[in-house]
Amino acid sequence: MRYHEITVHTTEEAIEMISNFIHELGAGGVSIEESGTLNKKRDTSLGQWYEMPLNDIPEGRAVIKGYFTEGTEMGPIVNELKERIEQLAEFDIDTGHPTYELQDVDDEDWANAWKQYFKPLRISERLTIKPTWEEYTPGPEEIILELDPGMAFGTGTHATTALCLRTLESVIQGGEDVIDVGTGSGILAIAAAKLGAKHVLALDLDPVSVSSATENTHLNGLDDRITVKLSDLLGVLKESGTQEGASVSVKLPVQIVVANILAEIILLFVKDVYDALVSGGTYIVSGIILPKQEPVEEALKAEGFEIAGRNVEGDWVVIIARKP
Repeated sequence: MRYHEITVHTTEEAIEMISNFIHELGAGGVSIEESGTLNKKRDTSLGQWYEMPLNDIPEGRAVIKGYFTEGTEMGPIVNELKERIEQLAEFDIDTGHPTYELQDVDDEDWANAWKQYFKPLRISERLTIKPTWEEYTPGPEEIILELDPGMAFGTGTHATTALCLRTLESVIQGGEDVIDVGTGSGILAIAAAKLGAKHVLALDLDPVSVSSATENTHLNGLDDRITVKLSDLLGVLKESGTQEGASVSVKLPVQIVVANILAEIILLFVKDVYDALVSGGTYIVSGIILPKQEPVEEALKAEGFEIAGRNVEGDWVVIIARKP
């Protein structure tokens, strides 16, 4: 089977928004490659050594590819994508004068070939992400997150996901109810459950992500502790019609909410998160590029949150906020 491949050469700052646009326009898959420059700060906490650049993409740039089934009329899609990307300037997102390419490829070129580069990845002292097709023998204290991301976001390799995973590890004490907003492949929900959360409600607006997260939940044997639902942000909580949360399998209000999504989207539902948390509850917010940190923190504080901490990797930041 052949696919139409659209390539966008843009900036790392615009990755999340453009990737989301391509998904919304009907892509069956999206690949992202960031700059491999040696100037970029990299995680060396577990002894990693970087001797050569990982690719020839200029510093600060990124290449995003979207794949559409053969027969799709690509003209209107390309035009719509260009219009949406141009509108990002209104949100002060630098797209870096993007350029576009369009070609046809065989499914083997993208659907499976990438798997050879996705190997078991040690995220922290305890957490390791293991692709389902790889053999791996864990250490005695190691927590394995089995993952087949399929066509959904979230292999754990992106800085925002890794930051969230490490932050969850430091925050979860055991027995908490957790909500994961924008779950993607379900990786954060799975990590939360394996770190000791009592129950996790994993939400996503994308049916592909809901399907992927459900499958990965099953692969990890967590069907009884993770509930995956289709929801526009926290909309499912209002639709459940109960403050007891029976229909969403968590007891409201919860102790932890985690959202690894775009800064612009985070600003849309700060009050909803505040209302969903117990007093003393924690909100872990990621998907935020450094220039967006200040407006996000200001919005959190305006709603009543206290900023309890921050973790930074490269150009990305995770904010830890607490409800008094």
